[in-house]
Amino acid sequence: MGLLPEHHPVRDLFVCDVLDVVPRSDMASMAHPVFSLSTKPDMRTLRYENDGVFVEIHPSTKGLATIHDKDLLIYCVSKLMHQRNQRAPIKQVVRITTHDFLVSTNRRTGGIVYERLEDALDRLAGTRIKTNIETGDVKETKNFGLIEWYDYNRKGSGRAERLRYLDVKLSDWLFRAIEAADVLTISRDYFRLRRPLDRRIYEIARKHCGRQDFWRISIDKLQKRTGSKQERKHFVAHLRGMAEANELPDYAMTLEDDQVVFWSRAGDTTAPYKPPAAAKGPAAVEASTAPVESRIVISEWALQRLCDLAPGWDKHMLEHAYIAWAKDKEPARNEDARFLKWVESYTKGKPTP
Repeated sequence: MGLLPEHHPVRDLFVCDVLDVVPRSDMASMAHPVFSLSTKPDMRTLRYENDGVFVEIHPSTKGLATIHDKDLLIYCVSKLMHQRNQRAPIKQVVRITTHDFLVSTNRRTGGIVYERLEDALDRLAGTRIKTNIETGDVKETKNFGLIEWYDYNRKGSGRAERLRYLDVKLSDWLFRAIEAADVLTISRDYFRLRRPLDRRIYEIARKHCGRQDFWRISIDKLQKRTGSKQERKHFVAHLRGMAEANELPDYAMTLEDDQVVFWSRAGDTTAPYKPPAAAKGPAAVEASTAPVESRIVISEWALQRLCDLAPGWDKHMLEHAYIAWAKDKEPARNEDARFLKWVESYTKGKPTP
């Protein structure tokens, strides 16, 4: 499987505020196959139906919008939800600093990347969706683009050309989902998943398993929800490879007969998923003799949850306060679960500092 490396492991001081924004995606496109999984121009017209919901997708002249193109929408949703949670007004037109977007979604910042971004914008604006998927408790059959328009404003020419700003107007359909908070947090490691199908499977697991201990689905139904057009035997082989690699953010996978089971890594469960390989040799000895404080590790997912659980609180302050409290306690069976329960109790009734 293989995760992409972190292209920006050292945070740029100029974008740290953006990187502190929790990644979020709209639930409708997580549940239904709106984006192409192809890495080549996809000129097909696609249609999916499930439980009375249909999605019909028509390509632009550059092909269907891809799941990698969706990164731009995730960035916009995340930025607007952060503003909404801070009780700041939000607008349907989002101004984007391209460099911040590239860093936040774990992309390189070379010149060709900016050219590819324009192609992604064209696909997002040109792909037409006809669907009766409900957003914001509104039921209607609608035909729309994933974005209404964009303004990629530059100055200069040739090598001296510089971006001034990028404005994107989101579709009414997507903006309504943001206003209704029909969104879910996702792991930052989502942007490190190399293969489109892996990203799609993560979305489905996040939407339907959530924070349950586990969730199961038949292989055939999962393939339909992903939108994958692989032969079934190749799809099953892909799932087995994912389960063995055990690199899916937030979840482990097992295949049981004709079903796939997703196990929440944060759930308080003894689920038999394959853990990462244990350290061996001197590193393991060093870890076992390390101070208790250094062995108390809170996951990125748990820290992200603080935006909803303790809005306005400094997550790093809460993390350090918890570690100071937990160092004299018995080891937790699930550190994340105990941390979140402690935060809920610690912040209850207290004013935001």
